Amino acid sequence: MIYDMSFLHHEFSSYSNIQQKIDCETKKGKLIRIKRGLYTDDLKKDVYPLANLCVSPSYISFEYALSYYGLIPEKVSVFTSACFQKKVNKTFKTKNVTFSYQTIPDKVYPYGVTWLMAENGLHYSIATPEKALLDELYSVSPVRTLKDMEILLFEDLRIDDEELAKLDFSDCDEIAKNYHSNTIHTFMAYWKRRRTEK
Repeated sequence: MIYDMSFLHHEFSSYSNIQQKIDCETKKGKLIRIKRGLYTDDLKKDVYPLANLCVSPSYISFEYALSYYGLIPEKVSVFTSACFQKKVNKTFKTKNVTFSYQTIPDKVYPYGVTWLMAENGLHYSIATPEKALLDELYSVSPVRTLKDMEILLFEDLRIDDEELAKLDFSDCDEIAKNYHSNTIHTFMAYWKRRRTEK
């Protein structure tokens, strides 16, 4: 279960020093501190909703989502998320779990996000495969040639070609316009060339 300070203050209202009680429960391992004012008693079950709550609003994206959907072969241990209106990218670490946040353009934030249910019954938001790929491309150094894009996709990011072919690129086309990114523009040009070659 996920706890904020208002819940814990109510839960431990009979104690004269509530913060001391919270610290004691944390030392015992009954509570796990995620960040200031945010706790859980089951990190494994709560991890996906917590990824949304550490920085809000946010949704899981980038490498973690690409791995989640099988677009890259590696298992990604860092829970990477996209957020907006944040001046500084942030990272939170606790109990061998790391939550990392990167800013994307405000205009593109609402597009390509879906809701799934976690083990604890709570819902969490995650990028669609198409949005996760575009977010990842937005976050890398600029790529301006089709050859360099091919290298980025299949050598650097290790994108699975068969999984890439399954994506709905009409969705990509609609979302891509909102990034104003040279890399994403190059990716869309690369995709259109691939379509004409098939």
